[in-house]
Amino acid sequence: MAVIAVTKESRAGETRVAATPETVKKLIAAGFAVTVEAGAGTAASYLDADYEAAGAMLAKDAKSAISGADILFKVRAPSQDEIAALKAGAIVAASLNPHQDKDTLNALAAKGASAVAMEFIPRITRAQVMDVLSSQANLAGYRAVIEGAEAYGKAMPMMMTAAGTVAAAKVFVMGVGVAGLQAIATARRLGAVVTATDVRPATKEQVESLGAKFIAVEDEEFKNAQTAGGYAKEMSAEYQAKQAELISSHIGKQDIVITTALIPGRPAPRLVTAAQVASMKAGSVIVDLAVEQGGNVEGVKLGETVVTANGVKILGAPNLPGRIAADASALYARNLFAFSSLLLNKEGQLAPDWEDEILKAALVTQGGAIVHPQLKA
Repeated sequence: MAVIAVTKESRAGETRVAATPETVKKLIAAGFAVTVEAGAGTAASYLDADYEAAGAMLAKDAKSAISGADILFKVRAPSQDEIAALKAGAIVAASLNPHQDKDTLNALAAKGASAVAMEFIPRITRAQVMDVLSSQANLAGYRAVIEGAEAYGKAMPMMMTAAGTVAAAKVFVMGVGVAGLQAIATARRLGAVVTATDVRPATKEQVESLGAKFIAVEDEEFKNAQTAGGYAKEMSAEYQAKQAELISSHIGKQDIVITTALIPGRPAPRLVTAAQVASMKAGSVIVDLAVEQGGNVEGVKLGETVVTANGVKILGAPNLPGRIAADASALYARNLFAFSSLLLNKEGQLAPDWEDEILKAALVTQGGAIVHPQLKA
């Protein structure tokens, strides 16, 4: 019987956990044994007693949990001590940040581990239930609005009172992916007047379906700015200048701006300049969801709230899903449970088919080497 280990996250500030009592029960029913490090789920409000009740074995520390395991499930990359405790050939599944964290990849390769980067799971129909980027981005988009509303210091919805009317907050979402769409929906539910922008024309309909207004220079070039595969085309300098002018004039009128643009393996694109920040009113708020990859906003600082000379707050809080750790863990753990089905054969034995399109796309180290084509030196 294959043994899965789940350990407490060692990265500072990481409150999530890679398995919940719910998924432990399902993993055991699927044919795995599960060992959980004591205290692994405490920060996400999952108690050791609940894991035991679900059928997990409790280990006193990470080394004890990992040493006998065939598989290690993590939220973030394992620490060097955890990698050292792995047995040769063990499978590791986690969000490994493979483009930036080469030291961890080299250590996993040196250990002979078969490491799977969950953020490399392909976005195909079969793998939707394993898509950790989507599950966590959804919650990040929601939490970004909550953070922004808390920092704003005024009401979000319009309120009509005997003492006068409170105007609705104006929220502008830049980037309409999973996080952006959830941010739009959340801000709308809180009563804000919401606008959004994206470089892909197809997102206009999605924005408008949520009751928000789409902001873009909608000329012929824009209408043809998407490839058959759904990707944005490079826009002309003339168009970029017109779009920048429109966005600049719009940002200056907003109360809360939420930026969500990320490019895998590259620094986050700059969406908001210092001049645009300077055009905003005192008390306005910007929430930068891309801060861990350098940020979309000029002047953002990781882990800090910057207050500019003109009184604008730029929030650089990392790991927003970790601020709602119970739900974020539940979704992430379900992603991993779905992924676990790829590791067993029909007889219930640990025998992953590394040629399976999902495993092949997400495998980053195996047999003592870094094997993913995007990561090879």
